Amino acid sequence: MSGSSSNPRRRAIKNLFVGSLAMGTAAGAFASASSVSKEQEVYTMKGNINHSVCRWCYGGIPLEELCKGVKKIGIVAIDLVGPKDWPVLQKHGLYSSMCNGAEINLEDGWNHTEFHSALIKNYAEMIPLVAKAGYKQLICFSGSRRNLDDETGWKNCTEGLKKVMGIAEKHKVTLVMELLNSKIDHKDYQCDKTAWGAELAKRIGSENFKLLYDIYHMQIDEGDVIRTIRQYYPYLSHFHTGGVPGRKEINQSQELYYPAIMKAIIDLGFKGYVAQEFIPTPKDAEGQLASLQEGVRICDV
Repeated sequence: MSGSSSNPRRRAIKNLFVGSLAMGTAAGAFASASSVSKEQEVYTMKGNINHSVCRWCYGGIPLEELCKGVKKIGIVAIDLVGPKDWPVLQKHGLYSSMCNGAEINLEDGWNHTEFHSALIKNYAEMIPLVAKAGYKQLICFSGSRRNLDDETGWKNCTEGLKKVMGIAEKHKVTLVMELLNSKIDHKDYQCDKTAWGAELAKRIGSENFKLLYDIYHMQIDEGDVIRTIRQYYPYLSHFHTGGVPGRKEINQSQELYYPAIMKAIIDLGFKGYVAQEFIPTPKDAEGQLASLQEGVRICDV
């Protein structure tokens, strides 16, 4: 139940209760309110999807409170959290499903050799920390093209990433490059098509390098989501959600039908994590968590 619909529904229940008192039928109103509460309490996750959520989308909620809130929803992990916040997740029994903190930024990535020195140092230091904490995935980015052609981008990324792949393999950590759209949100980003990322994975030739298929981003840049996921599934290890257009809720306000996408992912045997990465419309924490709960249940097929 989204934030936009929950308040009117609560008001309707309240009005029903007041009216029922006036007519001497308060019991009926109590029964209505109780049935709604009971429906929320008895929902059980189906267990086919490992649900996560991206921390940055809920930056206004203190991490401690976010952890408590997502656990009540049934989410088992949080994405894009670095070492300083891992203890908070661990305190609440939540997993860090996609670690971050080794990247420079989204623009200065592996496709330009002038950033290799800093990136190799960062990832060489971070990979053992990820492993020591019991986590398995660390995000990375291609970076902006800055006039690079595809071949040079592949060559530079391969050259740089191969210098840390041995460390990743030793520590059983997977480096995961995110696919981002270059049409709306990240102009000039090079790894903006699934085929480009898959070709890079082939050249690196390690099971410890995979792609983060962001459904929102790839719907914008290439569409054909389900067929593309099926075609390139061996190179994918993680998924992000988001409503198109606008990166809002993944409900009926947007153009993708997420239950079908989730069903396709399940049918492929996917055992990783699907993280909600839409920006909730409500401004208050209660409304944001209600939107998050709705998104998780849409994906819980």
